[in-house]
Amino acid sequence: MLRRELLVLSVLSAASAATGSLGCGSKKAAGKLTLAVIPKGTSHVFWKSVHAGAVKAAKELGNVDVVWKGPEKEDDLKGQTDVVESFVAQGVSGIILAPLDDKGLQAPVKQAVGAKIPVVIFDSDLQGSDYSSFVATDNFAAGKIAGDAMAKLLGDKGKVVVLRYQEGSASTQKREDGFLEAIKAHSGIEVVSENQHAGPTTASAQTASENLLSAQKASDGGVNGVFCPNESSTFGMLKALKGMNLAGKVKFIGFDSSEGLVEGLKNGELDGLIVQNPLKMGYLAVKTMVSVIKGEKVDQRIDTGADLVTKANMDDATHKELLSPDLKQWLGE
Repeated sequence: MLRRELLVLSVLSAASAATGSLGCGSKKAAGKLTLAVIPKGTSHVFWKSVHAGAVKAAKELGNVDVVWKGPEKEDDLKGQTDVVESFVAQGVSGIILAPLDDKGLQAPVKQAVGAKIPVVIFDSDLQGSDYSSFVATDNFAAGKIAGDAMAKLLGDKGKVVVLRYQEGSASTQKREDGFLEAIKAHSGIEVVSENQHAGPTTASAQTASENLLSAQKASDGGVNGVFCPNESSTFGMLKALKGMNLAGKVKFIGFDSSEGLVEGLKNGELDGLIVQNPLKMGYLAVKTMVSVIKGEKVDQRIDTGADLVTKANMDDATHKELLSPDLKQWLGE
């Protein structure tokens, strides 16, 4: 009788091991883990750098497959929601998400966690607590760096405009808020516009920039300084300033990096770029997710850093790598 009971217990134990635990902190995959990495969009250079970092981490870990998928444009909330829901249905090992909207992605993330799929948020915050960790730049602090730099460029006097990115984007809103807090500490600087939005593309940003500069009579000295909070808004503003023959005449601090923005910095058309480390962001997001799946303790917030790059320091080794990371070795492009 004892042998029979032991045999039954052995069979039950084997079945249990084969099924595995599906808890968020201990979900195991047979063989490789499949991690879905979902950016806000796929067209900007910033996201390609995040992708490269994610691939780098996966190759180092060896037991991870990264599936990279997101909407093309950064205003396609439905598209991003559909991508999250699709990965939940597929039963991936984990979801790493840069939410397009800090409220709009709450429901699909809750759905993922309810399906025992852990979620790590990166780049842009999400309201609520249905995720394991947040890997991003301290965006408010980065905005303050930009504001302090602008005040110095203007000698604490002048008229400034902020071209915001788009509503619902938590990361860029914090940058804008940090910039404004820093600027408003200087009584000689007047913020003449802070409520216009660039929209999701360089083209929409250029149109918004032209309208903003014209409305504020920038050609007649109505604007002395400009701040933009991301790659596409910065590049759109740069094109508008060049088109109105104001590039290099209006003090200009932007955010993020691309070939066109680096060229603008080199030519003196941009006075500074607040540069994040998107490759590090993608790398740490994947590493953090694997730790979550293993049931290891992770920090709730992980700051990936930001720095002010100017024409004077852009050729430093560290800044050069931030401005023009080598993506070919990871993405083959």
